[in-house]
Amino acid sequence: MAMSLPHQIGAISGAQLPGEVSGEVPGSATVTAAVWRAPANVRVVSHRAGAEADRLSPSPPLSPVRGGVRPDLSVAAQALMMPPAAPVTEDKEYVAGGGAQDKAAQKGVPVFVMMPLDSVTWNHTVNRKKAMNASLQALKSAGVKGIMMDVWWGLVEGERPGEYNWGGYSELIEMAKKHGLKVQAVMSFHQCGGNVGDSCTIPLPKWVVEEIDNDPDLAYTDQWGRRNYEYISLGCDTLPVLKGRTPVQCYSDFMRAFKDKFENFLGGTIVEIQVGMGPAGELRYPSYPEQNGTWKFPGIGAFQCCDKYMISSLKAAAEALGKPEWGHTGPTDAGHYNNWPEDTVFFRKEGGGWNSTYGEFFLSWYSQMLLDHGERILQSTTSIFENPRVKISVKIAGIHWHYGSRSHAPELTAGYYNTRFRDGYLPIAQMLARHGAIFNFTCIEMRDHEQPQDALCAPEKLVNQVALATIGAEVPLAGENALPRYDDYAHEQILQAAALNVEGNSEGREMCAFTYLRMNPDLFQPDNWRRFVAFVKKMNEGRDVHKCWEEVEREAEHFVQVTQPLVQEAAVALMH
Repeated sequence: MAMSLPHQIGAISGAQLPGEVSGEVPGSATVTAAVWRAPANVRVVSHRAGAEADRLSPSPPLSPVRGGVRPDLSVAAQALMMPPAAPVTEDKEYVAGGGAQDKAAQKGVPVFVMMPLDSVTWNHTVNRKKAMNASLQALKSAGVKGIMMDVWWGLVEGERPGEYNWGGYSELIEMAKKHGLKVQAVMSFHQCGGNVGDSCTIPLPKWVVEEIDNDPDLAYTDQWGRRNYEYISLGCDTLPVLKGRTPVQCYSDFMRAFKDKFENFLGGTIVEIQVGMGPAGELRYPSYPEQNGTWKFPGIGAFQCCDKYMISSLKAAAEALGKPEWGHTGPTDAGHYNNWPEDTVFFRKEGGGWNSTYGEFFLSWYSQMLLDHGERILQSTTSIFENPRVKISVKIAGIHWHYGSRSHAPELTAGYYNTRFRDGYLPIAQMLARHGAIFNFTCIEMRDHEQPQDALCAPEKLVNQVALATIGAEVPLAGENALPRYDDYAHEQILQAAALNVEGNSEGREMCAFTYLRMNPDLFQPDNWRRFVAFVKKMNEGRDVHKCWEEVEREAEHFVQVTQPLVQEAAVALMH
């Protein structure tokens, strides 16, 4: 899932929040976007190689808790008798469409909220139960449709293959049902830890790690031999390398066990299965790993195709083309993780290898391997979750840095064959459409002018391109913010993006859902909560309701005041 900054999510466990952050990296949980900076006082320091932008903290300081005392939940319960600021009709179906035929069924864009990464503990219990209950109650009162939660492979099937422990998840789903919240369940087949916002460490299952130790080529590998253990290399998708099972079989067995366990909740409480397909749960290669300082924003990243399984496929493709010399490795002139496009031979705008016959061959193979990976997993997923009221979604990373360059180098190393001359997102949208899956995209909250201009960042243009691709492929689009944002600038940007105000949207489609990153103490601070309640109300009302922010906030003000005890309870409890 897209993940927040470590210092912010750390607040969930009571960590002190520093005033500023020293590194700028994209989101993912995440997690693929540059950090937000305020419209004023923007500072950008540009270096040609290994560039890193100096910027302000992405969230306002904590507001004081009124009264300074912990309120009683009975007071909060009385407050909840008041009508919510953003009412949602209870039987309103969560529609994953967006065409004209869906408008009667769904008006507006339902808002979900991501749960903390460590919502379920290693002891298979719900973490901070009292805080979780108070928080879910507050979210429901604000008009939130539901929650998104990671179901970690490393927790559930951690000890032995084929043995699943759903403890904690059963309790959390029951809790969501009790509060009338829907659930987006993420099948998280990746490692938690080592990326932006990873507030805890959850490795791959112990028995999977043992297999990787025995055969390091099960891990993604770059041209310098560096291994990445966030997710199993897609090069061995169909090989029985995991105790006699293929990786895709392991993912399928896990999802089937989930379905068997939670059959009674599917289509009622559990309305969406988001299936993880790579690092941070995204369909991409781990081309920009933050761990150990390997990559820093806005570096171009590096191709991940040098494990023996990927090389075997590359070799076969090159030989089939009659160019066996192209099958030994990926491009060797594509620079390093923290280079910029013009620092390299392969990605430079004039005469770069990306725009050559060889470049077209390699990038077509590299991106097609990623698409094939998605096809294999989706074929299995859709056969397991046949309930029409359970939507399937896949997360695509919002890689917006160097988007304004010709080569779009960071997108290419991640596996998205998108350049100035080629649309790399339409093939992804078409692949998802074939399986009736939702295209879930990040960096929805970002504006072009907030980003470092010397890195040619263009998140708004990227979101527009993706929106057009999903409209063309007739696949529903959902969104997430890549980094925690509590300001009206971000909320307004999300509203505009969710309305899909792009050329070609003749049917008046909207996003089918939006997932807000993330439930933490900052969200429940008074000023942030007031803005969040107004934002949810506006999202629920939809594109055809024309009210200014001031009017919406006035309507929400009374609700915020009467529910303040509950919100304070949630904020205080989350910090302990």
